[in-house]
Order: sequence, then C-alpha cells, then structure tokens
Amino acid sequence: MKRFSMSAAGAAALALLLAGCGGAGAGADAAAPPSPSARVVTYGCLTKDQGAKGAVSIPSDLSTVDAYFRDSDAGGAKVAVVLSHQNGGSLCDWIPYLDAFTGAGYAVLPFTANGDVATGIRSATGYLRDKGVARVVLIGASKGGTGSLVAGALPDSPLPVAAVVSLSGPESFGADNAATAVKRLAAPVFFAAEEHDGPFPGNARSLHAAAVSADKKLKIYPGADHGAALLADGALPDVQAFLAEYAPPTG
Repeated sequence: MKRFSMSAAGAAALALLLAGCGGAGAGADAAAPPSPSARVVTYGCLTKDQGAKGAVSIPSDLSTVDAYFRDSDAGGAKVAVVLSHQNGGSLCDWIPYLDAFTGAGYAVLPFTANGDVATGIRSATGYLRDKGVARVVLIGASKGGTGSLVAGALPDSPLPVAAVVSLSGPESFGADNAATAVKRLAAPVFFAAEEHDGPFPGNARSLHAAAVSADKKLKIYPGADHGAALLADGALPDVQAFLAEYAPPTG
C-alpha cells in the first residue's frame, strides 16, 4: 500500500489556508463584542438602583443641572418638592430626608446648582411639568433658601408654586435678593433658622417681617445648625405640617 505524503511546501500552504479560515471567524467575533453595561450615575450618594431610576441631567440656560427625581411612594404625584442646597453643598445634602416627603405623597427633585439657584429651580420645575406634576414646593438651605424665595416670586414659573420653605436663608446671595422677592411672593412661606447660627436667625426674622404673603410662619430653633441640618434637628415635622396645611400632596 502506498502512503500519502505531502511535501513541506504543501504542508505550509495547507496550514496557511486553515489559519485563514479560522482567522475569518475570529475577526467576526472580535467585531461584535458584548456591549458593556451603561455607567450608572450615583453622585456619590445614591444607590445604583436609585441612580439608574432617577439620576437626570436637566438642560438649563447656563449648562446642565444634575438632579435626582423620585416619585411619591404611591406613584403619580401631582405636587413635587424641589430642594436647593447651601453653598458648597450638592443634591446629596437632601438624601437623608427624601423618604419623609415621598412617604407623605410628594415627588422630590433635589438638584446641584452650578450657578444661579433661581435659574436651576426654573429648569427643575420645567422638567417636573413634563413629568406630569401640577404644582411645586420650593425648599432651600442657606443660599438655596434665598434662591427659592426669589424663584417663588417670579411671575413666569413653569408651574404654580404652592409653598416656599427657607432654612437659614440670607437676605441676599449673589444675584438673588430675597429681601426684595418676599415683597412680591404670594405663596405661603416658612422661615426657619437656629438661634446661634451667626446672622441667619436675624435674616429669618427680617425676611418674615417684610414678607407680604398672607400665610407666613417663622420658627427659630435652639442650637447652631445650618441649612438642611435643621431638618434633623427638629424642623422636619414642622416643615411637613406646614406643607400638609398649605400644599397638600392631593392638590
């Protein structure tokens, strides 16, 4: 019997042919790798699930606004709380308190202000209008309180402002002048500060005295906490009661 033999040149040619066939398949596989999962934005304070469901970037006049939207626990909220942070803070300042508002029937939208707070609030309110929200409550800490008072007094808000809460808000910050705004603000307004927090209790008293709203409240708490920290130091139940009276989540 004759054995089949192949020359060295033939063996090399066959090897190249087989390599070419295998390479085509490998190239096809390399061209379609599994798509990586989309990066979840958490801002350093949200869970991945929260970030995936509610982290949003809202177009604004100056840039974009980083925000976090969460509906009420029951869903379909018609009143939303827009939360503006103090100087040097971010939307993360409000995360510990959101459950209290969503549990009471409100949607929430804390945001990080990159510049003018009132402009950021306007952008946030426009976003909420597109989500089906009918009215907003503005809550702000320090400079966020000043910006909330200014935004609440503007005549062209994308949504009606049901109430405003200023926690340690100064009379003015940057371009925002709350001392002037409260003379036009018709919505119910709650002013709060802590007694030993520098000039801020005096600011709260002055703004309360100048406010023309028929429904205005002032609360000065003991202590020296500032801004959002007031909610953890006794103000949260008072704010919730104020909203229940003047801006209930049902309408």
